[in-house]
Amino acid sequence: MNIFVQIASYRDPELLPTIRDCINKAKDPNRLTFGLCWQRDENETLGEFTNDPRFKIIDINYQDSQGVCWARNKIQQLYDSETYTLQIDSHMRFVQDWEEILINMIQNLQAKGYKKPLLTTYAPSYDPENDPDGRVQVPWRMVFDKFTPEGVVFFLPESIPNADSLTAPVNARFYSAHFCFTLGSFCIEVQHNPEYYFHGEEISIAARAYTHGYDLFHPHKVVCWHEYTRKGRTKHWDDDKTWWRKNQSCHLINRQLFGMDGETQKGHDGIYGFGKERTLRDYEKYTGILFAKRGVQKYTLDKKYPPNPYDTSEEEWLNSFSFIFQRYIDIQYSQTPENDYDFWVVVFKDENGIEIYREDASEKEIHMIKNDTGKYFKLFRKFDTVIKPKSWTIWPHSKSKGWCGQINGLL
Repeated sequence: MNIFVQIASYRDPELLPTIRDCINKAKDPNRLTFGLCWQRDENETLGEFTNDPRFKIIDINYQDSQGVCWARNKIQQLYDSETYTLQIDSHMRFVQDWEEILINMIQNLQAKGYKKPLLTTYAPSYDPENDPDGRVQVPWRMVFDKFTPEGVVFFLPESIPNADSLTAPVNARFYSAHFCFTLGSFCIEVQHNPEYYFHGEEISIAARAYTHGYDLFHPHKVVCWHEYTRKGRTKHWDDDKTWWRKNQSCHLINRQLFGMDGETQKGHDGIYGFGKERTLRDYEKYTGILFAKRGVQKYTLDKKYPPNPYDTSEEEWLNSFSFIFQRYIDIQYSQTPENDYDFWVVVFKDENGIEIYREDASEKEIHMIKNDTGKYFKLFRKFDTVIKPKSWTIWPHSKSKGWCGQINGLL
């Protein structure tokens, strides 16, 4: 029942407190071995753990670091057949007997038929300056937030509803790189791509883990805490003045992995690609996310637990995804001559003229639009939709004249 604990640390004063708490709160500290990528400056020390035989240390001057995914990949090469592995950040705190709790969760899930369970989440927060009083005492889950312009899926943490009544972990769509507990074989099967820099790491690992047969779960109780503010800690991108080049390359690799934005799928069948037990399409059906079109199902947006329902044809399934629609509407000065508008009705319609989205412009927004310099006014709208809009209507309302003439346009 030994556990390989992976920690990638970059100039972090919380590293030693994290290691101490990890060991001190374990029911059996003898279970633990540590793989540490220690990206340090000249003032750092590992204190009492310098010659500790439980530690395998990759000692890196911070100036030679290539980023967090590169560091995590190096740590995975230190894996030595441990039963389980725990990947954490270097700024964490733990509940008493944390490893016993996690092992029991894994074994109970295996007894239910899940061959390779993976426990992961955005752990609830703690504050090093107000600890332990500042710890959030409810377990968190990860929900869909958005596709970034670069094509990365972002998630948000939120409290697990009715966590007090739960007796088992809940199904998860996503993976957190700062907390993952699973079988040790994960270190071999799903290795971090060292060419990733930061963004894209978590969604790529989630999909790759799923295709390798891992089932994702969020713990239904708090087992650890994570510090999110990074206050007082230097980050890699603070030191590396060309970090954006690595990040740019990473975004392209991620889009190629998922075949997004017309990119030819590349890298999906190598060591940092997808597994053979499930397909990317299986993951998309499970999560309700369609990468090629940046689509999301309403079931996912409604924060319902996976797996998403799939009882339709492939064509109907493909048509069930909403996507982000965003557009500037150009309005000629002559079309809005009044100076006392209190609101504009703003409606988007489908090809049959049926309203699919409405978001009125307030008096404040109208004032901003009309005071913008340019050849015409610009009104911006962004929303999720399953049906692509074909037309728009703006119907201004004036305080003195009431309803004014409608303005219509095609998309």
